[in-house]
This record gives sequence, structure tokens and C-alpha cells, in this order.
Amino acid sequence: MITGCSDKDDSYSATLRILETSDIHANVMDYDYYKTKQDITIGLARTASLINMARNEVENTLLVDNGDLLQGSPMGDYIASEFKQGREFTLHPSYKAMNLLDYEVGNIGNHEFNYGLRFLEKAINGANFPYINANVYCQSDCWEDKREGDNLFTPYLIKTTDIIDNEGVKRTINIGYIGFVPPQILQWDKQNLNGKVTVKGIVETAQKFIPEMQAAGADLIIAIPHSGIGSSENPNNVHAENATYALTTVPGIDAIMFGHSHSVFPSQQFAEIPNVNIEKGLINGIPAVMPGRWGDNLGVIDFNLTYKDNKWLINDAKSESRQIFKRDKQGTKVALVEADKKIHEAVAEDHKGTLAFVNAPIGKADSDMYSFLTLVQDDPTVQIVSDAQLRYIKEQVAASDNSALKGLPILSAAAPFKAGGRHSTASDVDAYVEVPKGDLTYKNAADLYLSPNTVVALKITGEQVKDWLECSVNQFNQVDSTSTEPQYLINWQDHRTYNFDVMDGVNYEVDVTQPNKFDGDCAVINPDAQRIIDLSYTDDQGKTLTGDALMKQEFIIATNNYRAFGGKFAGTGAEYVVMEQPDTNRDVLSAYITAETNNNGMVDPSADNNWDFLDIKTDTTLDVRFETQDSELADRFIIENAQRTLTKRSEPDNLGFAVYNIDLKAQYTKD
Repeated sequence: MITGCSDKDDSYSATLRILETSDIHANVMDYDYYKTKQDITIGLARTASLINMARNEVENTLLVDNGDLLQGSPMGDYIASEFKQGREFTLHPSYKAMNLLDYEVGNIGNHEFNYGLRFLEKAINGANFPYINANVYCQSDCWEDKREGDNLFTPYLIKTTDIIDNEGVKRTINIGYIGFVPPQILQWDKQNLNGKVTVKGIVETAQKFIPEMQAAGADLIIAIPHSGIGSSENPNNVHAENATYALTTVPGIDAIMFGHSHSVFPSQQFAEIPNVNIEKGLINGIPAVMPGRWGDNLGVIDFNLTYKDNKWLINDAKSESRQIFKRDKQGTKVALVEADKKIHEAVAEDHKGTLAFVNAPIGKADSDMYSFLTLVQDDPTVQIVSDAQLRYIKEQVAASDNSALKGLPILSAAAPFKAGGRHSTASDVDAYVEVPKGDLTYKNAADLYLSPNTVVALKITGEQVKDWLECSVNQFNQVDSTSTEPQYLINWQDHRTYNFDVMDGVNYEVDVTQPNKFDGDCAVINPDAQRIIDLSYTDDQGKTLTGDALMKQEFIIATNNYRAFGGKFAGTGAEYVVMEQPDTNRDVLSAYITAETNNNGMVDPSADNNWDFLDIKTDTTLDVRFETQDSELADRFIIENAQRTLTKRSEPDNLGFAVYNIDLKAQYTKD
């Protein structure tokens, strides 16, 4: 029931601002633990200052969080490590900060499940605001009094909220909040969730609960999906990971505060999507906002409301994202806000503990490991991870009593975690691995391997290896060998860099003049396309397999649980898994570095250059370009390590990335 008016003919207007944080990933401090220095481009401590400024601008404000809060930075890893060792935290540092900011509600993100349900329960119990999620259901062994079939979390909330109208009179409005998470958590965190929860599709869940919320008296319904914008062409995919566009077609949803894909909406990145209004931040007429990642942006939606005929109406709405920093004309980062000192003080002990945690020594490297070239040539930051996985699985197979695995060739699949982010925000230009040669500590292992995945082995055929790689090289746009126009090599929009798997143990070339066989979801779009050329495997005795013999050969693939159970790439999915290990890939990497250092004095991360681009045979002068970090460090590394001729262009792009020309016909000599 709406209050604050004397009779049903009364009408009045009010403005309402809703603020959103998302994908903080335990980046509470404005601090780079990998470089051990302040970082003005990240941190809830700085977002908090934006929140305070936004609240001071208008009368009525509310704040929500979208999720992916507990994992993703060394501070998150430190707290999880303490918990694993039996030193349980009293209050997670994320909530030490957030409890100072007066949140209305929080949504559960997919990374909340990375450390298990008991850790999640312990953590969110420290929040002084409620949590929601509508599409995760208890299967067994759930917390509190949850039984099979119950929502694991409160699916939605309707909060009677006081607001001040434009005449200064206190009114009330019933605001409904509903949250969602990608159904893929069952694959991504299988080891934590298998047999414990089930998950339904985002849109089908919304279609169930939104009418229920309306019937229960919600005047304004705010959807908080931890989900990217998704497809405008296939909005009815019930299993979609990214379903925000589809949610805008569900009647009754008044606004969407979304996240997950680490991009910024509204922005020009999404200008070509049908029925998107970038100026006002609308998708199919629904106000929506996505505020980047790691606290670099704050999402803002402003409503102009009228109460008339006993109900609230939306007259107008507009969304925007506000940055905590900018880059000036010279590309220098400039802080737009200072950090909130109260948050610094709240997590001071956790910050101190994190520094000690990440600075624990693990070994020594004989060469630099920077990922500035990881998308255009074989790379040490991926090589060292792959080498560690390969040795580990070889040892596990040797110790296994599974005779069916003995003697099979073992390969390793690894992808870059930090290779320019998503090339969608100004802070992405800093998202590169930077591990110099010399003494290594745990922070370097965390820089090389960002996520807390666990090691998994698959058994697949050579034919599946090839298709796995065919999907991986969707990372590259098709190059027209007859065009002199600028052509950008990296497919940022449709393929995430963490899906650019390099397969070690085989050799191959990539023909980027050919179309992709698969799209970014590994669905076949060009059945006859062949980008992977001259794929071969050579065993320890020097015997080389190619062609049909290679296609029929069975292989064991060392990878991580995210890839193994994802079912996206050829040869992935539970039916191909032959070994699940409890050890994280990062811990395996750390142990490998330590062992190599103990045995050889240091670890050698040098790339073995088992893949390259196929030289383009053309008389045309090509202008092929790619983006990477613009810094003196990157400049030096590229000059010293480039396998092909790379030429830096004079001007960075609009996000501050350096742009290089790459010669893809350098080794071609005309007959």
C-alpha cells in the first residue's frame, strides 16, 4: 500500500537514483598487489567516494551490488587460504568495507562459489544487508533449513522505502529486487556444487517470479542479473550465460543493474546493438547499467517518478557509468576521486596480511614474463603455466592405477588471463602480466594464474584437439589478403582472451586469411573452414603424427576445471574427464617454480614457439594491426622478443592502448 497521500486523486513527483557496484573481485583497496604499489584505477575504496558524491547530488539514493565480490584479487585469495587452513575470518574484508556504505541488497555472482558453499555462507553472513538470487536451488546438503527444491537464497525482496518527493514530503515506494547468476556455475564450479544445487535459466526464472513480485505489491522492480548483455538475435536461449538483453523483454522489469562481462554500459561499445539508446542508457526502452570491474566505475540510474491514481509511474529514466579515473591527452592516468580513508582503516589488517601472503618466496626465473605479445605469438606467461600443468598430470598419470591412461601422449592447454582485459575500458590497458626475471613470490604466481581453478585431465582424440584449437583461434579476425585498408587482428568483441587456449605438445600454424569454423561459443558457423594448419605431434622417440593418424590418436589434455567441464570446446564436458585433482592450477604452478629452482637454480619460462601464424602469400601491402600496452616496459620487451616484424604506430587508440602493425607476410618470398 502506497502511503503519504490523503486520497487516491493525489499526485506528486519524485526523483530516485539507484547506484550499482559490480565485479569488485575483492579489490577493496586501491592497490596493485602484483606491483606492490597504489593503483588509482581500481578499488572499492575509491568507488566509495563516487558513491558519496552521487548521494550528495540528489535527495533519494539507493545502492546495490551485483556480485563477483569474494574472489579475484590477492586479498580474496589470502582470506580463502586462511579459511582453508582453519584460520577462519570473523568478517570478510569485502564486508568490512561494504558495511560502511549502506547497501540495500546484494546479488550472488558466479565467482562467489569458487571457494565452496561453506566459505560463501560464512562470508555473506557478515553482510549487514540481505542477499538475493532467484535461479539457484538446493539439491542436498544445503545450509540452514533449506530442503531439496527450495531456493538456496531469498529469490527476491520487496522493500518499503521512504523517499522525499519534489515538494519535500516524505512518501513511500515498494521497490522489488531480484537477482540471477549464470546457469553455467554448475560447470565452472562442479567440484563445489555437484549434487548440492541445481540452477535454472535466467529468463525462465524471471518469467516465474516477476508476476509474483507485481502481485505482492512491488511498485518498481529492479533486476540485478550477474550476466552480460547477451544476444539480441537469440534472446530466448534459456541456458544463456549473458541474458540482460533478453531480460529487457520480460514484462514488469523496470530497470536492470547488470555485470559479469566487465564492460561499461552505456558506452559506444554497444552502440550497434538493436534497440539500444546509448545517450540515455536504455535497452528496449528499459534503463540499464553495467559498471566495469574492480571498482573502476559506479553505475547510476536516475528515475523521474510520478504517483497518480494510486500507483507509481516512470516518466523518464537515464543511466550512466562514472569512472574513478581518466586518461589525459598524453595518456597519463588521472584520479577523479580520492580513496575513502574509512575503508582503508577498516581493512588495514587484511591489507597487511595480504602483503605478507603475496610476498612469500617460491623461486627464481631466468627471464622476464610479460604478456604484452601473448595474443600474437607463443608467450612465456602461458608457457610456464602449460609446462607446470604438463609435468603435474604426467606425474599423476604415472602414479595412477588406471591402465587405460598409461602410454597415452599428454598435452597441455593454457590461455592468457591478463592480456588487455576486454579492450573495453580505459583500465584494461593495465591488465597484463608483468613478472620480471629474478626472485619470484606467490604474488607472481597469482599474476600468472589469476583464478582459483583446479587441475583436470581429459581424454580426447586428435580430431577434437584440432576443433578445440579451431575455436580457440576465433580470437583472430579474418584478414583480407587483397586489402590495403587497416585490418585489426584481435577479435575483442566476440572472443574472450581467457578462451584463447594454446595447446602445448603439438605444433601448428594459424591461417587468419580463412574464416572461423566456430563462433565465440564454439558453435559451428563455417563447417568447411580450416584455420589450423600443419597440426602435428612428435613423440619422445621422434615419431611424428599428422593427418588421419593424428586425428585418430587419443590424447590426455591437462587443463583446468573451468575449461574441462564447460562443454564449450570440442572434447570438453564431464564425459571426457578422466582425472579431477584437488590442487589448484596456481598451487601447481608455484610448486613447479619451486621444484625447478631447487633442481636447476631457476625456472626457464621461455616459449617453445610451437604455434605461429601461417605466412600470408600476397603481393598486396597489408596493414594488419593489434593492440597492446603502451609503456616503456612493453616497448622494450617487444623490441627484444618479437618473433615477427612489429612496428609501433604513433598514436594510441581511444582507450590508451598502443597500436602495432604486424607483418604476417614477413617470411614469404615470391616464387
